[in-house]
Amino acid sequence: MPTSLEASNLLRAWSAGDREALDRLTPIVYDELRRLARRYLRREHANSLQTTALVNEAYVRLVDYKHMQWQDRNHFFAVSAQLMRRILVEHARRHNLKRGGGVEHVSLEEAAVADRSRAKEWLALDDALNALAQLDPRKAQVVEMRFFGGLSVEETAEVLKVSPVTVERDWTTAKAWLYRELSRGNADEH
Repeated sequence: MPTSLEASNLLRAWSAGDREALDRLTPIVYDELRRLARRYLRREHANSLQTTALVNEAYVRLVDYKHMQWQDRNHFFAVSAQLMRRILVEHARRHNLKRGGGVEHVSLEEAAVADRSRAKEWLALDDALNALAQLDPRKAQVVEMRFFGGLSVEETAEVLKVSPVTVERDWTTAKAWLYRELSRGNADEH
């Protein structure tokens, strides 16, 4: 496993067109994406979105970013977090359209399980995150990087170029805001 600096150097080399760097990065990226995907899909049923499918989709989309100028490992995984979110929401949206149901609101922690019965929760979380991004884009980015990307407080701070204390404060505030929004939506349904 390369160090963060080695991974950052490989990413920059790949951005510069070094195909060998991508070959060396592939197993590293795949392992990290698989770890992240397992976290979200740990209770997934056999007939719903699988870890391998999520990882493959995320990897294909990342490799398609041929002209991305990767700053470092943290930048790469911040983009990966955005992709994971998009893929999970797209999957939920497709499933919800098939069922034709309304959106049920739940807590952030409850939305972490992405089986077929959770499609509505992913959509509610996505709507709440989009609303948060309108009010405070950095707080939404913190949630995306921490929740979907699995970045640590320090890694998130490095990507956003703020202090770890700021990330902790944003993370706490964003979770409280999202909980309130998701609870409000759930209360509105009753």
